[in-house]
Amino acid sequence: MIAKLFDKPEDFFNLEKLRKAVQVDRRITLREILAKSFGEIDRFKTRDEMLEEEIAKFVSIHKPDAAAMPFIRQFFKAYVTDGGLRAIIESREFSRLADNPKVSLADLSALGDWREVIPEYVKDYVPLNAFLS
Repeated sequence: MIAKLFDKPEDFFNLEKLRKAVQVDRRITLREILAKSFGEIDRFKTRDEMLEEEIAKFVSIHKPDAAAMPFIRQFFKAYVTDGGLRAIIESREFSRLADNPKVSLADLSALGDWREVIPEYVKDYVPLNAFLS
């Protein structure tokens, strides 16, 4: 009887179906779904809200100058969300940034030493899977 009622693939709930149902711009975790269903959180954070939190953590640790913050914020967001940009930075093929719409060569040079610090920080502390769609 139970197999007859519950063994229907179109009625199963799985993580992918739940992710599609909530229509968030990033990959949400099972923990977040459970927290929302039990009323611990009111809504799911957007990708940009999570990025801003990660940038705030970075700033609290490394304390960059205010003048560098626009470049740091732009590079940080682009580096976390764009796998192609991460590949360019990691392979040090900076000439490929000449036609990149998110980060240009001028932006990269304006970063100074931060262009080395940010990728290391992201590798160590930022869960990249959370920012995937």
